[in-house]
Amino acid sequence: MKNCTYPCTRTIPIFQSLSHEELVKIAANVTHKQFKKGEILVYEGEKLDTLFIIRKGRIKLLKNTLQGKEQILNILTNGDFFGELNIFNMDAVANFSAYAMENIEICLLEQNKMNQIILENPSISLKLLKTVTERLVHTENLVQNLATKNPEIRIVNMILEFSEKYGTKTNEGIVILLPLNREEMANYIGVTRETITRKLKMLKELGLIETVGNKTLIVKDKLMLSAYLSK
Repeated sequence: MKNCTYPCTRTIPIFQSLSHEELVKIAANVTHKQFKKGEILVYEGEKLDTLFIIRKGRIKLLKNTLQGKEQILNILTNGDFFGELNIFNMDAVANFSAYAMENIEICLLEQNKMNQIILENPSISLKLLKTVTERLVHTENLVQNLATKNPEIRIVNMILEFSEKYGTKTNEGIVILLPLNREEMANYIGVTRETITRKLKMLKELGLIETVGNKTLIVKDKLMLSAYLSK
């Protein structure tokens, strides 16, 4: 673990409204740590006293179901953070586990230091709350999607979500570099891997999507794909 540098804090969205001097001051309180692919950053039920900010890479937040299966809650990437609940609640524990999806670099801010930063820069607390609210909306949407018995609807909702978060508009359509493999997508929306493969093939035959290997998906017509939800 080592101290972070000024450029690191400059690239973190929740700090972007701060001055050069303020960023340098925060950087002095930030430490930097690397995790390898597959390593666990946080265990579910563990007491959190640190804000984790992703400098580079992706992590997945997940819970284990009563059936012993993984339920992926969210995928976080560069600039995202977690552990914010301990900033507002000193007794907070993690209600998820966090895994590195690839080799990652993390910036760490201890609770007492983060509290001091918020006191000196109240605007940061508003950005934290905004992210917490967005995450609650994401969780509500996930729960609603999981409550839908139709697997096709679940898959279409997932594709539309990925198109918003990871998609790039091109002449061919919206190109998505998929953040999850087939098995992880199945865990994310509570279906089998075989169902994912079968339904993606069906959507491809309908001309709504195109797949390029296992890593890339192209939404050919987002409006038509969205209209599929009302069928």
